[in-house]
Order: sequence, then C-alpha cells, then structure tokens
Amino acid sequence: MKDTINQQVAKKLREAADVLEQQQANPFRVAAYRRAADTVLSLETNIEEIVEDKGLKGLEELPYIGEGIGRAIYEMITTGHWAQLQRLRGALEPTRLFQTVPGIGPELAERIHDTLSVDSLEELEIAAHDGRLEKVAGIGSRRAAAIRGAVAEILRHQLRGQKSRPREEPPVDLLLEVDEKYREGAEANLFPTIAPKRFNPEGKSWLPIFHTDREGWRFTALYSNTARAHQLNRTHDWVVLYFYDGDEREGQRTVVTETRGYLMGKRVVRGREAECREYYRRSA
Repeated sequence: MKDTINQQVAKKLREAADVLEQQQANPFRVAAYRRAADTVLSLETNIEEIVEDKGLKGLEELPYIGEGIGRAIYEMITTGHWAQLQRLRGALEPTRLFQTVPGIGPELAERIHDTLSVDSLEELEIAAHDGRLEKVAGIGSRRAAAIRGAVAEILRHQLRGQKSRPREEPPVDLLLEVDEKYREGAEANLFPTIAPKRFNPEGKSWLPIFHTDREGWRFTALYSNTARAHQLNRTHDWVVLYFYDGDEREGQRTVVTETRGYLMGKRVVRGREAECREYYRRSA
C-alpha cells in the first residue's frame, strides 16, 4: 500500500535525522527532525491541505515545526523533493530544480550550477540580483532579468505572500574558521564520508562531511563537487559551507584560495571579498 503524503514527509524527516546522526551532527538538531516527523504523523489532516489553506504560516503553527523545517516540508509538498536531504545523501541534483524555471533548459541549468555553485532557487535569485548570473555563458542582462522575474514569481507563489525575516549570515571570520577546521579534519581523515552521485561512477565514498555548531550557527561543510571544481582540480580546495540559524533556515557560501590580486594565496569567501580584505587587514 502506498504511503500517504504525511507518511512520506515524516519518512524523509526521519531519514534526515538518521543521516545527520550517522554524520555526527548536533543531537539537538537530530532530535528536532524526529519531533517534527512525529508531529506530521500525528496529524489528522492531510498536510497538503494545510499548505493549500495557510501556506508556510500554517506549517509553522504546528508543534515542533519552525520556519526552517516548515520550509523543508513546503519544498517537499510543492516540488516533490528536498534538496537538503539529497545533499546529505550525496545525491543533490540542483540542475533539475533550475529547469523548473521558464527559460532554463538542461544545458543552461548545468552551466549555472557549475559556474556559480548555487543549489537553490533562493540562491539563484540572489545571483540574478548581484550580477553573477550574467557571467554565466549564454546569459546576458536581458535574459538574467527574465530569469530573475521568473524565479521571483515562483518563490512568491511558494511562500503565499508570507514575509520571512531578512537573511542573515555568519561573519566572515567564523566562516573562515569553519573552513579551516574542515580542511584540517578532512586531511586527517577525521570525518565520515559520503558517496556523491555526480562525477563518481564507481560510487566511491570519498567526500568528507563535517557538522559543527559555533556561536549560535549550525554548519555543514563539504568539498565542492561541481564540474568546474573538477575541471580546475579544485575539488580539495573549494569548500561549500551551508549554515543554519536557530530555525534551520539555510544559507550557503563557498570558500576558495584566491589566485590573484591583494588576497592571492589567502582563503576567501566568494561574494564577500571586501569583508575578507578587511578581515586580513585587521589581522595583519
């Protein structure tokens, strides 16, 4: 017998908890997903109806479901997948997600992901606003504007007009600290590894994954597994940092070794170069 939608959502939440536990994540974070799964299973109402009637706000009103887990459930209901769980499994395919945007086909979706290292529609929208999207081959200012409008419309529809708090990010010194701890631990084989599906035909478990809590933020760190990183032999240099606030709302930055200019040879947070320059100036 096929699982109900509530059972499917609860199963994914519990799988995330199990995977996080195996990967030595914070026990409180693991418990949060399990409590949320119990909430979903206990509902007498179909969770799709809650989303239809009240959107994200309706999910947040449920016990043990805050904004972050609510967004995760909303993503499962509206798109049929959950990017965070796929990433934890090593099977993230953001290119399929980007193809849901009008005007983005398979080849362009691949170029966007490999050039910008973005994994979500929210990150794609930011890239369309800050000028990075126009640097992708085949995308000019007019096409970037069209994609920006299409993504904004999708996100507006998904959130049903609900306003979220402004996105906050950890300071660059904290991002650089987590980056350093990850690279040191990965070099010393201290972390569990996952087997990414992309560029890994043998299914080898080679990608170290690191979870840590620092200064009120939760981090997940992995080496970049994009086509660009493989082409430039940077798979053990570029580090993707996913960060979460207390409500499990997610952001992402990539840290690289700068190859030119004033910061050449130093670790730099892409998109926050000016702050890194000031950080190193103070350190010196």
